[in-house]
Amino acid sequence: MKDTKIGVLLSGCGVEDGSEIQEAVLALLALDRAGVEAVCLAPDRDQAGVVDHVTGEAVPETRNMLVESARICRGKIRKLSGVRAADLDAVILPGGFGAAKNLSTFAARGTDCEVDPDVRRLLVDLHTAGKPIAALCIAPVILAALFGSDLHPELTIGTDAGVSEAMEKMGARHRRADPTEAVVDRANLLVTTPCYMSATRIGQIADGAEGAVRELLKLVEASRTPA
Repeated sequence: MKDTKIGVLLSGCGVEDGSEIQEAVLALLALDRAGVEAVCLAPDRDQAGVVDHVTGEAVPETRNMLVESARICRGKIRKLSGVRAADLDAVILPGGFGAAKNLSTFAARGTDCEVDPDVRRLLVDLHTAGKPIAALCIAPVILAALFGSDLHPELTIGTDAGVSEAMEKMGARHRRADPTEAVVDRANLLVTTPCYMSATRIGQIADGAEGAVRELLKLVEASRTPA
């Protein structure tokens, strides 16, 4: 798919306080193998908090999402505030608690969560332009928060009862799925897959990311085909 640009929306570096690194890297690998250009993006602001990934404990540090996310993509990253829907053909959101702590406030506020204004702007504008969005792991809660009440999209985070119930309260229709299964809502151009919400091995993450990218690119191609 020549000249196709897929945004990869990151939220930091590390599963506990940013993007899940394996999900992000394997999504980037799947995009590269599909022959499309990945455009990494992140908000240029501080994370909600920082976690020591050895102990799992919060630490009194301040880290910037853009700076931390740049570690994943070797410094080739753009400020989210400067990216418009017209710049991209689609977006994929890796998981990690950064999706629920930094890109939204789901971790703290549940169904009353708010979505980062720039994340909201880009994703809503992409949807309005008929461009697809994919979300891995916990990141589908952002789609539920943005589109649940109006579109009632079919989404998955796997089998987690608490999170799936919250998504349904926000208006989404949750579908139980295996760790590597990609759930495609063709009417709303959304792709979701559970990844580490239920996966136990990195091989499952590779399969899930590859499947989500494959379905996302099918939606991109379909959106370009005249009716």
